[in-house]
Amino acid sequence: MTGVLKYNAIVYVQFRREKVENQYFVAVIGAGPAGLFGARELANNGVRVALFNRDIKAGGLAEYGIYLEKHTMKEGLRKQFRQALDMANVDYYGNVSIGAGGDFSLDEIRALGFDAVLVSAGAQGTKSLGLPGETLEGVYHAKDVVYHYNKLPPFSQRKFHFGKRAAIIGAGNVMVDIARYLIHYQGVEEVTAVVRRGPAEVNFTKEEMKHLISYLDMAEFEKELARVRPALDAVGQSPELGRQKILEAQAKADPKTQNAKFQFAFLASPTGMMGENGQVTQLEVEDNILTERDGKTSAKGTGAKRTLAVDTVIFAIGDQVDANFGLATEWGEFAKDKEPKFPVENTSYESTTEGIFVGGWSRKASEGLVGYARRDGTNAAKAVLQYLQANPPANTNADTVAAKMKTLQKPVVHKDDIKRLEAAEAEEAKKHSIEGFKFASNEEMLQAMGFLETA
Repeated sequence: MTGVLKYNAIVYVQFRREKVENQYFVAVIGAGPAGLFGARELANNGVRVALFNRDIKAGGLAEYGIYLEKHTMKEGLRKQFRQALDMANVDYYGNVSIGAGGDFSLDEIRALGFDAVLVSAGAQGTKSLGLPGETLEGVYHAKDVVYHYNKLPPFSQRKFHFGKRAAIIGAGNVMVDIARYLIHYQGVEEVTAVVRRGPAEVNFTKEEMKHLISYLDMAEFEKELARVRPALDAVGQSPELGRQKILEAQAKADPKTQNAKFQFAFLASPTGMMGENGQVTQLEVEDNILTERDGKTSAKGTGAKRTLAVDTVIFAIGDQVDANFGLATEWGEFAKDKEPKFPVENTSYESTTEGIFVGGWSRKASEGLVGYARRDGTNAAKAVLQYLQANPPANTNADTVAAKMKTLQKPVVHKDDIKRLEAAEAEEAKKHSIEGFKFASNEEMLQAMGFLETA
């Protein structure tokens, strides 16, 4: 692999120095962190980039997936994204959806003659366990809720039913964020995290848990640890290690400001939801034991079931790619070439369709946060650069692409439009003396940019 990396380095130096008369032109689909940093890597190496984005704003999960109060983090990322968008050889086409049922199919984009396509559209599909009661009111996927409170249209305008008792399936940082939101913004009084395995295997970080830990019902927590102790002891998993991992966030805990409590249900898997008049009222879970094989533990159902009284159930179990996008899928991800011609860091970024590459969550769904997406998008772009170096440019005309976008019977958003939108939102934040402001609908954003007349 060392030899490949050395070869890659030589290719990049040559690529930067070569004065290309017929410039390579690459389509990047998706303007989240992976797409933006991938586009930047390509543009830094002299490639012309057409960046297509389903949303009006760039940023993806960095804009619409981070907890709503993290203004400083979001603004820091926006500055980096602006730098990528401001590059002269990056064209931005926002409010343009690619895929089956979108404004253009993937094949239509390829037919424009791009030298390569980098798909960094994230994981737009949602995992479903196929459980009874999934269509009841009050049963949601975590991504829909996160998009809602971060004001991503059309999720921002969707009506959600959050009652007094909520169960969240999962034990990662997304679970923590949603629990915080339910307690602080929706008046939920009791939140239960339903965790398939034991306390030592939770996935949230103490930096995130410190915002929620003050709501942990300690009496119920100790009772739950005692309940699952026999199953943990059976595989040599110490309840004390689990307790320590969870409670280490207490040292820097945010103060408790609401009359609410948070608790865990360990070694439990959801098996269905029951309701009345179309509204969820109960979550059924099956108790698990732990089994160990080859040094790994896994949860196994015991057949014993019980119910939790709930008004809301939210599944925070990860995402999968959109199977209708136009690429072959495998295990909830876009299929990758298992023998890549252009690997980067011993990883395949090549789809099974020649000339189409995948990066970020489009390559590996729900993996890592913004830092991961940045690295993965950059590496995907490096794989594209290798591919370009091995093929002559197709001489695609940027004006042809721009003309194709104009055929849409809807506003197409460009870089200068985004700047007007950001200025309008900054003015609204100043007017209302708040740290951050977002228009909650596409219509409001288009009005702010001058596409639509103000009502």
